[in-house]
Amino acid sequence: MQYQAQGFDETFTSEGQPRPACEEFYRRLQMIGPDELGRRQQAAELQFRNAGITFNVYGHEDGVEKVWPFDIMPRVLDGAEWSSIEAGLRQRVMALNLFIDDVYNERRIIKDGVVPEELLRTSKTYRPEMEGFSPTHKAWCHVNGVDLVRDKDGQIYVLEDNLRCPSGVSYVLENREVMKRSFSQVFHGVSIAPVEEYPEKLLQTLQSVAPPSAHQPLAVVLTPGVYNSAYFEHTFLAQQMGVQLVQGSDLAVVDNVVFLRTTHGLHRVDVIYRRIDDDFLDPECFRKDSCLGVAGLMRAYRAGNVALANAPGTGVADDKAVYAYVPQIIKYYLDEEPILNNVPTYLCGDPQQRDHVLANLDKLVVKPTNESGGYGILMGPQATDEQRAAYVDLIRSNPRNYIAQPMLQLSTVPTLIGDRLEPRHVDLRPFVLAGEEVYVMPGGLTRVALNAGSMVVNSSQGGGSKDTWVLRN
Repeated sequence: MQYQAQGFDETFTSEGQPRPACEEFYRRLQMIGPDELGRRQQAAELQFRNAGITFNVYGHEDGVEKVWPFDIMPRVLDGAEWSSIEAGLRQRVMALNLFIDDVYNERRIIKDGVVPEELLRTSKTYRPEMEGFSPTHKAWCHVNGVDLVRDKDGQIYVLEDNLRCPSGVSYVLENREVMKRSFSQVFHGVSIAPVEEYPEKLLQTLQSVAPPSAHQPLAVVLTPGVYNSAYFEHTFLAQQMGVQLVQGSDLAVVDNVVFLRTTHGLHRVDVIYRRIDDDFLDPECFRKDSCLGVAGLMRAYRAGNVALANAPGTGVADDKAVYAYVPQIIKYYLDEEPILNNVPTYLCGDPQQRDHVLANLDKLVVKPTNESGGYGILMGPQATDEQRAAYVDLIRSNPRNYIAQPMLQLSTVPTLIGDRLEPRHVDLRPFVLAGEEVYVMPGGLTRVALNAGSMVVNSSQGGGSKDTWVLRN
């Protein structure tokens, strides 16, 4: 096999030898010739197309709906390393839920001077409407997607937390299913942690936070509709959990209780897995012009008659400026050292740190604090002088809205490009569920930058995906 690893490669060492966790996979891969590998890649792509496994990209000239991009070469993670990552993810989501509950109630972390009040007061995703409220089990973030990267030093870092409506888990399940059908012989004899139980775990998590009066909780998935970029995922998860997929017009609030409109009358709803942003959830409480949510939903929620996952107001911990304080948040609430490290982060809202960012734009990645999907990011080392100058103006006009981080050299995984394997940069988005208990899906979504040298892995920006194998040692 002709393959030259560059930087830290997940499959091969710099000497070209397979890493210990990849030895068995590599041995099996050598039994398959390049032509056969290409045929299996084409067969996998055809399965995605025929099954209608898609994602949406807003404003793309070739149309909105795209077939999900998939590469047949998996990313393999050693089971022992995964155990450490899993512990770090549990620690992180527990601390963040304690943080969110605290800032909407006692505010101890602010009074003790660990997190500045200014940071929360200026956060776009802080919801004053939630002050004085605690959800069941004090679980605010029931579904968390944490973006992890491995730098050239071989260490795993948390790049960002996604606590509002993290997407991508449906593709983890579909990737695994297609991989099993397309590459069945490489699975044989290799012990890989299963991911198929996720929908069942998600339903259990949702039901665990239902109002105490609900003996057989009825859960639904609330979607903004077919034009949302994650609509495929909404339909997939509802189907897999065996619950109704609904839009706002399917629900009604009567006497502070939420009901589902059916041909047999109104049925009480106990839990809503909502995939609608806070702003559009309830026109009585948030945006008056929203047609996506349900009028009166927040009244029912605050009365304790329905559970919302994730809880409104969770986004305060999704703010990328708050991310910079997560190590201190973990120490404050859990009295533990963080298991997973943050990427060093500069807050442009701080005058000293802002000066450093403006003087080093050609070395840093600049991000808006509340965007997602890879939008609004400046990759300083790859940007033109004009692009960097434009960001100087943006930062100076609204410094609170930007953070900066050093540009990491993301690890690579062999990826089938044409008829040969080439290194492509990847990240990893594991999914964590938190209700009565915490569950971490083994592995997660490996996103891959399909263009040579690119670090942009988002599917909305031309990235693809891979199956992620966590080996059972």
